[in-house]
Amino acid sequence: MRIARFSLDGTVGFGVVEGEPSTPEGPVLDIIKGHPFAEFERTGHKLPLNKVRLLPPTLPNKVVAIGRNYAEHAKEMGNEVDETPVTFFKPSTSVIGPGDPVAYPSFSSELHHEAELAVVIGRMCKDVPRERARDVILGYTCANDVTARDTQRSEKQWARAKGFDSSCPLGPWTETDLDPADVGIMCTVNGEQRQLGRTSEMVRPIEDLIVHITEAMTLLPGDVILTGTPAGVGPLHVGDEVAVTIEGIGTLTNKVIKRDY
Repeated sequence: MRIARFSLDGTVGFGVVEGEPSTPEGPVLDIIKGHPFAEFERTGHKLPLNKVRLLPPTLPNKVVAIGRNYAEHAKEMGNEVDETPVTFFKPSTSVIGPGDPVAYPSFSSELHHEAELAVVIGRMCKDVPRERARDVILGYTCANDVTARDTQRSEKQWARAKGFDSSCPLGPWTETDLDPADVGIMCTVNGEQRQLGRTSEMVRPIEDLIVHITEAMTLLPGDVILTGTPAGVGPLHVGDEVAVTIEGIGTLTNKVIKRDY
């Protein structure tokens, strides 16, 4: 099930996406009553998907991101795979949705894309045992861990490099029926392929990440885990269109713009 969060005439809601772009009528949105983090009902009120504005599929209290979870990416950045997962936060103010612009930060001159599979948490959880990890997941979406690479190198903490406004595009929706063990991840910039990998290449699978994170903190419904990026990260420039495509989910597209002072 693909669950989208949308805006129409100032009203924000959730709906189930039905159909494919190739169908004559195109995808439609079946509006739901309530929200996807509890039992909900379909209203049967359907709207063409192209008539609404898609928003980030969730508004997380926090985004917990994992670094160096693909060996080839760690290698291309000159790092070894750490004995324990590298974790960092991206604030809620960094989150944007499909089609929203990524504003090039004023303090950086080296912006990079990082295509990632994102996990959307479905219920409050703490100290999750590995065998129950899948039970706390609502679904999965596409993410771009946009990074000010020069700032990341020059500052000991990654808060500014990875947490600036618009640095966490998410979307286009949450897919609840995905097996994330081995799906393809691709990033293109202006139609040119930059990254191509599979989730099976992760150093640590999603279950282990959930165990590790919830040993330390409570995850809330709607929180997001970024699971790391494959090799092939590279520069973004003002005017570039960057797209993250994940097999079984869809494509998240954003354009890089000059920051509006």
